[in-house]
Amino acid sequence: MAQLIVRDLDDDIVRRLKERAGRHGRSAEAEHREILRQALRGSHAGRTFKALLLQMPNVGTDADFARPRGRARRVRL
Repeated sequence: MAQLIVRDLDDDIVRRLKERAGRHGRSAEAEHREILRQALRGSHAGRTFKALLLQMPNVGTDADFARPRGRARRVRL
């Protein structure tokens, strides 16, 4: 596996990374890896569109999401 060294970080950033790592029960290094993994792969990597849709809350009625009629916008070509 490759190694990555990050230099010249503000003390505040390092402190916040360590706090975040503690909240998640892992080391600062493991937290750093997870942050990079999520940022570069996307937090929804490997999940299907169907799975994402099923996670949406079932609220409102179809009428709540209907597009208003007569409010068309002008389009310049």
